[in-house]
Amino acid sequence: MRWSRAFIPTLKESPAEAVAPSHALLVRGGFIRQVAAGIYEFLPLGLKVLKKIENIVREEMNKAGAQEVLLTVLNPRELWEETGRWELYGEELFKLQDRHGREFCLGPTHEEEITDLVRKEVKSYKDLPLVLYQIQTKFRDEKRPRFGLIRAREFLMKDAYSFDTDYKGAEENYNLMGETYERIFNRIGLKYLRVLADTGQIGGKKSEEFVALTPYGEAKVAYCEACGYAANAEIVPLNKPKEEKEEEKPLQKVHTPNVRTIEELARFLKVEPKKILKSLLYIVNGEAVLVLIRGDREVDENKLERVLGTENFRLATDEEIKEILGTERGFVGPINLPEGKVKRIIWDNSLYGVKNMVVAANEPHYHYVNANPGRDFVYGEFYDVAEVKEGDPCPKCGKPLKISKGLEIGHIFLLGTRYSEPMQAYFKDKDGKEKPIVMGCYGIGVSRLMSAIVEQSHDENGIIWPINVAPFELEILPLNVSDETQNQIAEKLYKEALQRGTDVIIDDRNERAGFKFKDADLVGIPVRIVVGRKAKEGIVEIQIRKTGEKFDVPMEEALNRFEELKKELQV
Repeated sequence: MRWSRAFIPTLKESPAEAVAPSHALLVRGGFIRQVAAGIYEFLPLGLKVLKKIENIVREEMNKAGAQEVLLTVLNPRELWEETGRWELYGEELFKLQDRHGREFCLGPTHEEEITDLVRKEVKSYKDLPLVLYQIQTKFRDEKRPRFGLIRAREFLMKDAYSFDTDYKGAEENYNLMGETYERIFNRIGLKYLRVLADTGQIGGKKSEEFVALTPYGEAKVAYCEACGYAANAEIVPLNKPKEEKEEEKPLQKVHTPNVRTIEELARFLKVEPKKILKSLLYIVNGEAVLVLIRGDREVDENKLERVLGTENFRLATDEEIKEILGTERGFVGPINLPEGKVKRIIWDNSLYGVKNMVVAANEPHYHYVNANPGRDFVYGEFYDVAEVKEGDPCPKCGKPLKISKGLEIGHIFLLGTRYSEPMQAYFKDKDGKEKPIVMGCYGIGVSRLMSAIVEQSHDENGIIWPINVAPFELEILPLNVSDETQNQIAEKLYKEALQRGTDVIIDDRNERAGFKFKDADLVGIPVRIVVGRKAKEGIVEIQIRKTGEKFDVPMEEALNRFEELKKELQV
């Protein structure tokens, strides 16, 4: 490819909405363009990277014995109703009607359709086991699409499904897919953790996530360096503490003018945040629910969602707090609650056995000190709804946990009969008895992998692509195309590289050298051969994007040296 003829619209400035480095650099480097919130076009460079990632995924899935299919984007409502997910999936499901009024959704995942396919074709134990996969565009109407390809509404995904006669076979395929995913992510060059995870809307018996570590990921993972435990933070259990032994003190009402936050209250009353009872009013399916938690903890809304059994909840507005409780934000508490206004009170485990707490009085600018559950207000139902923090005890060995942010890049599920039973996907065993097929499902966010790579592999100048997935492996860069010697050597190297099958681009633009170098760094091609002033001596310079290393080589040895470097740079 000649840069002069390539469609690579690089930008000097980042788009205003780009927060994550990957979002900014993929736009600036001419890889993607936004059409609408969470919807992106892939330009030639972006599509090349996407196809290389896709091919690695396909190669490893095929090696594992999986067979590729291509399912539909449009899924009929009837299939989703068989599993109860038409309503369960909520507002993330894109729904539409055809001209006859028949309802469909744009597939966010394909458990229903693949199960329908298999139940029609598989009749006997002799037809199993089976692993089918596809690489397909998916759609989810995200509430807050952000970070470019990290949280998009339209994205490319590899989803696979295993079908077995029993749980032993299903476990074997689950483990096989886990090992396959590790090979895929290793080849792509990502640093990742394999962690225990919630089964979520997919359902099933167990699941694990593969999480690429990056500050702009939406997953929070907890891991233990002592025993190797690792899990998505939202499923790390935080048990009830031991009951406090201190004597109960007399309840006192204290004037706390305009003291609304935990930090302000701790300073004002000279108490530790853990001695403050924090009260949060949520609106859940239109009804008020009060969530109580210790002042030094935060609510994990993923845990709360599991307790509530719905994703349809949010924090109350200032107006709702005034209307329901007759008070203001910052002064909500469990004492003096108006009768019948709050449907449910949820207590986090962190409040078990506490004594002499500070609580808001449900009256603007007043708190109580030395409030004691059981004496001054009624204990409620205890649940684990707190975010895990650095230093919390490992649930496996008790040692302190480490916390890191990351980006989910893959997820594997042991589904069991979650879909086969309601959809009647049965087979006949050796004795002729009908049994439900035991399933697993396995997803990789193929387009999201582009962002994950860039998040982990960039610097202040641009992207640093691993050579396995780079848009080009090699760039030939003549500093001055008007110089006949430089131009001839660059053209000769370019044509020979093409003959060798190298994925190469030559920057044949009549631009300043500095301009070309900036574009080269931004786009992130792993190796470049610079043809400059020493060209008349038959010398060119090889530059490695990742390390910044530069060295001169004779022109005749340049491509051989590149091929040696290519092997060294393979991950």
